[in-house]
Amino acid sequence: MTDAHRAVNRIVMTACVMQDKRMKTVLRLLVPLALLAGCGPLSMYYREGESVSRMQAETTECQVQALKDAPVANQVRQSPPTYWPGRTYCDGRGRCYRTGGWWEPGRVYTVDVNQGLRNTVEAQCMAKKGYRPISLPPCKQSVKSGVPPTRTTVLPPLGTASCFVKFDDGSFQIITPGLPG
Repeated sequence: MTDAHRAVNRIVMTACVMQDKRMKTVLRLLVPLALLAGCGPLSMYYREGESVSRMQAETTECQVQALKDAPVANQVRQSPPTYWPGRTYCDGRGRCYRTGGWWEPGRVYTVDVNQGLRNTVEAQCMAKKGYRPISLPPCKQSVKSGVPPTRTTVLPPLGTASCFVKFDDGSFQIITPGLPG
């Protein structure tokens, strides 16, 4: 009976150790991503000379229209299960013990199958209004320090070196080195 107790403890301990390793791996990947999320590009619709507030209002209108035309259609899906085979452990006396294998169920997740279509409908709506999608990188510190912080209220001309500064309230400043702004 003591052998059964040891075998059960090994199975439980092996499962816990593997779960712990997976969690540490996930955390090592998520922490840098969370830190970089504030450093990512500014993606928006752009039409030179348009006010930021009008661009935001028209973006919202197109998003609402796209949601009506391509409503959320969530589907619940599951990735395939994984089988973890048992292991053989041998002690110093040559006695070996085999642990049983186990199935780990697949991850359950939700997919909005209309998301791509909704994005396309939104982009077409904004294109009809004269906007095009852009993505600006964050400004380097040397660029930021050379320009007084001023929230962008009218979308300025862009150049190949254009970048942005994001403020705590969610507003931003678009900077094009060589141009006032």
